[in-house]
Amino acid sequence: MTELITRLQSIVGAAHVLIATEDQAPYLRDWPGKYQGAAMAVVRPASTEEVAAVMAACVEARVPVVPQGGHTSLSGGATPDATGRAIVLSLSRMNRIRAVDPIGQTIVVDAGVVLAKVQDAARDAGLFFPLSLGSEGTCTVGGNLAANAGGVAVLRYGVMRELTLGLEVVLPDGRIWDGLRALRKDNTGYALRDLFIGSEGTLGIITGAVLKLFPQPTARATAFVAVADAAAALKLLRLSRAHCGDRLTAFEFLTSATLEMILRQMPDTRSPFAGLPDAAVLIELSDIGDENALTARLETALAEAMAEGLASDAVVAQDGTQAKAFWRVRESVSEALVREGKALKHDIAVPVAEIADFVAVMDAAVGAALPGIRPMVFGHLGDGNLHYNLMRPLDISEAQFYEHGPQITRLVHDEITRRRGSISAEHGIGQLRPAEMPLCKPPLELELMLQLKRTLDPHGLMNPGKLLPGA
Repeated sequence: MTELITRLQSIVGAAHVLIATEDQAPYLRDWPGKYQGAAMAVVRPASTEEVAAVMAACVEARVPVVPQGGHTSLSGGATPDATGRAIVLSLSRMNRIRAVDPIGQTIVVDAGVVLAKVQDAARDAGLFFPLSLGSEGTCTVGGNLAANAGGVAVLRYGVMRELTLGLEVVLPDGRIWDGLRALRKDNTGYALRDLFIGSEGTLGIITGAVLKLFPQPTARATAFVAVADAAAALKLLRLSRAHCGDRLTAFEFLTSATLEMILRQMPDTRSPFAGLPDAAVLIELSDIGDENALTARLETALAEAMAEGLASDAVVAQDGTQAKAFWRVRESVSEALVREGKALKHDIAVPVAEIADFVAVMDAAVGAALPGIRPMVFGHLGDGNLHYNLMRPLDISEAQFYEHGPQITRLVHDEITRRRGSISAEHGIGQLRPAEMPLCKPPLELELMLQLKRTLDPHGLMNPGKLLPGA
């Protein structure tokens, strides 16, 4: 493949075709450390035209391409396999803010722009981009789009699909689809934009996007609330919506075990409560207007919740510093889990009204299947997305724990399927769960997805082994 390497060097420059093992290393291992791959080369184009030329060269040579953004995938979606046949195509050099339209409230960006940079550019224009993730300092817009990222503000603003107006995509044959339209209304056929969002790089390479911006909130009110369980949290959600309407921006749930783990593993976090509650909810309101009035609205809702027995304690942040400390607890979950040890992770969604019953049923089922297993449950309660993570019993080894993994995960996924939920709410399928897709997708749905894949990528070169079984 020396000829291909030479051609790629002529397209992007020799310095941006990484061949040496030590140069490639950061691109070949996923962030959680679960997957280690290999690559013929890591290629770093600087423009859409260079991406198109690289893709055309790879399709001519029949070499697979693995698109990669900030490399923060939790499902191995941006990590190549171990064969070393693929090119890793990193978009990290494509990091321009192309345009900001304060009147139309849009921003046009390269796919390699880090999410925090988009947030900053919106803020500089007096506007707001609401996607917020724990990895926002490293994840990129292209990756967020490929996985249809959600985050903590979905309750008010929606997932990445709902935050996107237009896309620019390099197709598997090297052609460029220019769909960078900043239109709120466009009823002229199939929504191709939605086809590529959530496709995990299996249908093409997203190189640019038009994103929606919103008025910058001038007031926030944040509270940590102690509740008895998920059922009480759902009742608190209903009450909060009745009092606060669409000001309710985030409603994050943590079980007692999850909160205790965070506080133990992350020394810079502090509990807002005198003791450890049975469960906790982190609530945030945002609005345009007076912060005192917004805080008073939240306090009124919490007072009613306390009177009705839905909450046993509530602490309202008195300033921005305290609010950040509250959020630091929630944002530390992923790192705390890594420090705690290996886990069986399930990024799931069920209808919101069924969350409490799902947790109760699953805790009993996994506990019966493997006594001593430790559920660590947290997530975006308001939109039905829970992270149902299971830590090993302390009296068995990691190897013994993983022997039970397939059985435990099957229990979880069977219950999700029974409730018409999703086995991947926001992390994507990647190379973690393609084999499980037939268990949760009807045959016709899988057939249609495979037909789309084969139509756009007939040689199967785009991110092989990800998302779809056998693709």
